[in-house]
Amino acid sequence: MAKVLMFLPPVLFAGLAALFIVGMNRDDPDNLPSVLAGKPAPAVRVTPLGEGPVFADADLRLPGVKLVNFFASWCAPCRAEHPILEKLSGEGITIYGVNYKDRVEDAQGFLGELGNPYTAIGQDGGRMALDWGVYGVPETYVIDGAGQIILRFAGPITEQELERSIRPAIAEASK
Repeated sequence: MAKVLMFLPPVLFAGLAALFIVGMNRDDPDNLPSVLAGKPAPAVRVTPLGEGPVFADADLRLPGVKLVNFFASWCAPCRAEHPILEKLSGEGITIYGVNYKDRVEDAQGFLGELGNPYTAIGQDGGRMALDWGVYGVPETYVIDGAGQIILRFAGPITEQELERSIRPAIAEASK
């Protein structure tokens, strides 16, 4: 029995090492899976953010592609991705903004400084983000004309990710 126990630590170590190696060799380690892809977008639960227009569930089911972007003024990656959102908005893409766990005046200052790419915007104290499976801001969802989620993108949208992930999802949502 003692000889069997002597081999137990190396066997356990080898098994743990194998798990680490498999985990590190995934295709895209930054890709967080979403159980919502291909399903209807969850309920919109936002409150007004100042005087601007607010969006609702019905807006997500209107014809055409739209994005839902969760952001916050305190989020440095949100600031970094903002020019990409401005660019998409300038191209005619409808973007709905969800200001996540932020103060109204801070969010308005953020948009006043950087511009407002959002067709409509609302504030979320955390309930909507929880329903949507948001890990953290920024997160962006590409939604088709039937209100189905085509893509969930976690993290800031860069030029590279715009071409690699977002534009193909927009094209798919346009079909």
